[in-house]
Amino acid sequence: MKKATDSYDVVVIGGGPAGSTVAALVAREGHRVLLADRETFPRFRIGESLMPATYWTFERLGVLDRLKSSHFPRKASVQFFSGSGRSSVPFYFSEVEKGDSALTWQVDRAEFDELLLDNAKESGAEILLGVNVRDVILEGGRAAGVRVELPDGDRRRIDARVVVDASGQSSVLARKFDLRTIDPKLHHSAIYSRYGGAVRDEGIDEGATLIFWTAEHKSWFWFIPLPGNVVSVGVVGPVEYLIRGRGADPQAVLDEELDRCSALQERLKPARRLEEARVIRDFSYISKRIAGDGWVLAGDAFGFLDPVYSTGVFFALTSGELAADSILQAFEKHDLSAAALGAHGDRYLAGMEAMRRLVYAYYDRDFSFPKFLQRFPDCRDALVNLLIGNVFRRPVEGLFESMAEMYDLPEPRRLQPPDEKPA
Repeated sequence: MKKATDSYDVVVIGGGPAGSTVAALVAREGHRVLLADRETFPRFRIGESLMPATYWTFERLGVLDRLKSSHFPRKASVQFFSGSGRSSVPFYFSEVEKGDSALTWQVDRAEFDELLLDNAKESGAEILLGVNVRDVILEGGRAAGVRVELPDGDRRRIDARVVVDASGQSSVLARKFDLRTIDPKLHHSAIYSRYGGAVRDEGIDEGATLIFWTAEHKSWFWFIPLPGNVVSVGVVGPVEYLIRGRGADPQAVLDEELDRCSALQERLKPARRLEEARVIRDFSYISKRIAGDGWVLAGDAFGFLDPVYSTGVFFALTSGELAADSILQAFEKHDLSAAALGAHGDRYLAGMEAMRRLVYAYYDRDFSFPKFLQRFPDCRDALVNLLIGNVFRRPVEGLFESMAEMYDLPEPRRLQPPDEKPA
């Protein structure tokens, strides 16, 4: 960066899947886009399991051939295990989805995120790494740019017609306007690590995501196959149970919870742990609004949902794609208001809320997929569509009408009206 003040059509804060998607799609239409991230790539991220519905965003981004030729394991299904170790029948995505879009991938996020970032650069976005965005500049009540600190310590102002905050859970704008609300019933944490040499299924099931309840139904584990005979294993449970009062050693807690999960223990008997356990806190939250005058939230900067159904990357990609569409339409109309930039907000939140209702059902102690489908066998296709991520492509409301007869589901949340100014 040579000038003390630069000017772009769009500045994107954050180079994860949401930020890279926005940057690629907007830059491809001829707009000047800058993407800034405080880290350098590749960098570690959790969240390796994709949903098949990501296929359509990948197709639009033009990265399908790279993914198809990658070494990432193919994911064809999801399978759930009870606390006693009893397994559900696998939910194969091909039951309702045909063709290439019935398969997805289990990805190493360091490689995957760099692939998407490279695609944004190839699409015409300018990429700056190691750059810390200190603040979003507001002038006349609207975003006018950002203040950044460069790797050499130099601080600059960068002007922008639109600022996209895709900075993840640290969200610059959500903090600035105090927008975030935590879901009190999903106040969970995760402890996770990677293992080499675990027992994996064969054939079509080799790349399946496996979900295990522990014996006392106080926590659950994910088991995600990765390249190189590695698996990602993590336990999720309430903060009060998993973190508080258990000491300061996350590995000890992870091992204690593994002792409560016999079905997973069998798979890890021949395995060796490859890295120290890590902790993530406070999973589920959304922001009160998705856009303001001159700015948009995307990905985890707007909200995040409990990871039991692997929705994280799917929602990041989708929010980036929908935000890009709103931005492009706003440029065409010369209207950069909150209403125009957040035109996709209600639709996007409705998709998140559909998955949130399924998450609530999973945490009901009486919930089980076999029990639900025994009573409502006609709901299987709708349920598989949810596990695919088809919340924006196919109707799912009938599923929840049936599910509400057995389980307590949350009322859908709403965004603040776009003409209501943030605090």
